[in-house]
Amino acid sequence: MRLSWIISYYIARRFFLAFMYTLFAIVGITVLFDSIEILRRLTGKADVGLFVVLEMALLKMPQMLTTVLPFAVMLGAMIVFWRLTRTQELVVIRAVGVSAWQFLAPVVIVVLLFGVFNLTAINPLAAAMFREYERLEDSLKLRYDNPLTFSSGGLWMREAAPGGGQSVIHSNDVRQKDGVLTMRRVTVLSLSPEGGFLSRYEAAAGTIRDRALTLSDIWILSPGEPSRHVATISQPTSLSLSKIQEKFSSPASLSFWELPGFIRFFESAGFSAHRHVLHWHALLASPLLLCAMVFVAAVFSLNPNMRKGGLLFRVVAGVGAGFLFYFFTRLTYAFGLSNTLPLFLAAWSPVAVALLLSLAVLLHQEDG
Repeated sequence: MRLSWIISYYIARRFFLAFMYTLFAIVGITVLFDSIEILRRLTGKADVGLFVVLEMALLKMPQMLTTVLPFAVMLGAMIVFWRLTRTQELVVIRAVGVSAWQFLAPVVIVVLLFGVFNLTAINPLAAAMFREYERLEDSLKLRYDNPLTFSSGGLWMREAAPGGGQSVIHSNDVRQKDGVLTMRRVTVLSLSPEGGFLSRYEAAAGTIRDRALTLSDIWILSPGEPSRHVATISQPTSLSLSKIQEKFSSPASLSFWELPGFIRFFESAGFSAHRHVLHWHALLASPLLLCAMVFVAAVFSLNPNMRKGGLLFRVVAGVGAGFLFYFFTRLTYAFGLSNTLPLFLAAWSPVAVALLLSLAVLLHQEDG
């Protein structure tokens, strides 16, 4: 028998409400604990008030939402299936010949649409807010200052000057080969500790090698002085290839739409964008991951035997399965980062495993 549109809409609406309530509850708890952690890290900074703590927690919230989203889908699906069973609605629906696959279809469609919306709309917002969160972390000295910004406009590097102040280095064209960073059309700005302009170097080429910055064919511009030309300048720098590779933009601060262009640009410069490629594949797999969590929830919530006390066991087993799946996802992700697993396999294998296992158990329950 075909499931009617009215019943499909009813099931989809019940699930969406349960899912949103669960998501808001989990995100609220996460923001609370994250605020406590930020407050702990800010201990001793008398000039930082509660407003800054709340601002940082809220800026990080959309990024945390991506982490807890699979759990919210699973718990929301379990809640709505239990409610339909407890009120005998699910029993009546199945009694007229509707299979489990038919009444699961509206839930899967809602989850798939939300997953695509999260990927294309929420993720760019989360990336922009996370960039602002990292900027606040840098300004409050809560992490090592990120000296590097990579974009289609070239490479921007920043480091502290020996006598105070900062040096800002920009290059439109960079290449990395054999431990040497080669740059063309290099600009070096020297700033005072107060942020005032001290001097500017305009060089045709430059290299960073063995913690030394070497510039060639340079024009030097200083306030109140005529510009002068120098053939070569070499000065020490705290920047190195390993530091640049470690500190360039984190994957979480780049949206789904920005990642492909960033990966192409960074790899064209001779660097490895391994982390970003893995993160992009994980984002692509996220809508299917949410669908897999619906089937995992169905395994533990369809036909619960209330009389034999099976509900508590199913709740514990469902939550345990969720945490086990999260551990497996983190494990494969770590293997992917370390090149132990291919990137595609590291990002997609958790989705495939959860989907195939849950479908196998459901097939056994329904048709076995």
